[in-house]
Amino acid sequence: MKFFLLLNQLDTNLLIQDFAVVIIVAAVMGFITFKLKQPTVIGYILAGMVIGPYTPPFTLIHEVNTLNLLAELGIIILLFVIGTEFPIAKLRSVGRISIIVALAESLGTMLITFFVAKTLGFSQFDSMFLALAMSVTSTIVTVKILEELNMIKDKSSLLIMGILIVEDIIVITALGVLQSLAITAEVSFLQVSLSIGIVAAFIGSILFFGSRYIPPLIDKVARKSDYSVLLIVILGLAFGLSFIAIQLGLSPVIGAFLAGVLVAESNSAAIARVITVPLRDIFAALFFVSVGALMDISKIPIFVIPALILIITSFASKMVIVTPVLIRAGYSNTTAVRTGLGLSSARGEMSLIVGKGGQDVGAISSYILPILGVVTIITTFITPYILKLGTKINISSQSTEEKNST
Repeated sequence: MKFFLLLNQLDTNLLIQDFAVVIIVAAVMGFITFKLKQPTVIGYILAGMVIGPYTPPFTLIHEVNTLNLLAELGIIILLFVIGTEFPIAKLRSVGRISIIVALAESLGTMLITFFVAKTLGFSQFDSMFLALAMSVTSTIVTVKILEELNMIKDKSSLLIMGILIVEDIIVITALGVLQSLAITAEVSFLQVSLSIGIVAAFIGSILFFGSRYIPPLIDKVARKSDYSVLLIVILGLAFGLSFIAIQLGLSPVIGAFLAGVLVAESNSAAIARVITVPLRDIFAALFFVSVGALMDISKIPIFVIPALILIITSFASKMVIVTPVLIRAGYSNTTAVRTGLGLSSARGEMSLIVGKGGQDVGAISSYILPILGVVTIITTFITPYILKLGTKINISSQSTEEKNST
């Protein structure tokens, strides 16, 4: 509903003009960062800062609602395409250790970061959304850097990818719960239980009933029509489930992610991914540019120190939790440390989605997104160096777990 209200408020000419500015500047900054061999997400965020309404002496964007609209579209498409990588069988096969580590490090990092944020003077909801945002590792940034370093088949990389799957599910669910709590303006055990119950019921019903009827329908469309019709059908599924989630008081990212999971269950999943990846790239760019533009950069210098404290807190929390858990599970010290470094480094798309989600329901202060923007830029820059450091670590012999697998 909010999406259509935003659309009605926009002047068509200004919408096209603002859209053109966003795309052109994103293309230029994306090309520059590619040439500099830096992650393009940094270029997109910086592009948004350049064109945004908070950048002096003038703004290239006429309607802030345009940015909100593009960000909403970007979130839904981005989470939908991520969901297509996670069929139900893959979700089940991530392994017991991935689930244990993801739960331990996510909840532990949230708790520690929450208390640190409160100590720094942030409000309760600011601290809750910051804690959730800092608890999740960027899947896009981490996997891309692992591929560039030729580490993607390393034992630690397989663990990282399994843990990231569970971590994404945790943060998507937690975001829906936090948004529901923010709307009610109170935190009680009954409200938390009700929010978790709604999220669980929605996810469970979609996976149980949807997995029976939606994948065969997608396969039938793929067989009897061209790819353009298939694209429209799966986008309709993504936006349809996102709309249902909103009507239930949940985050649209839950519906979008589940739509992707249902598509992943079909025999046409590979085709669906091929035709939606370009959309992912376009709308991911729109999302990051929009988030950058919505940052009040005048407030960034004020909160650089808190941002650095939050980065150090989350990094240390994840390392302290992940490494011992994996060592106790029988993995070598080297594998445990490399996995810890991989999970501790990057913050990115999901952190910004959490921040945007808090902003959408009016739960967070205006400076939270700039803080998360600074966090994203800093951690994205340092992640390649941290992961390269991990490749040089060799502090133990073959572990019990690794011997059993050979």
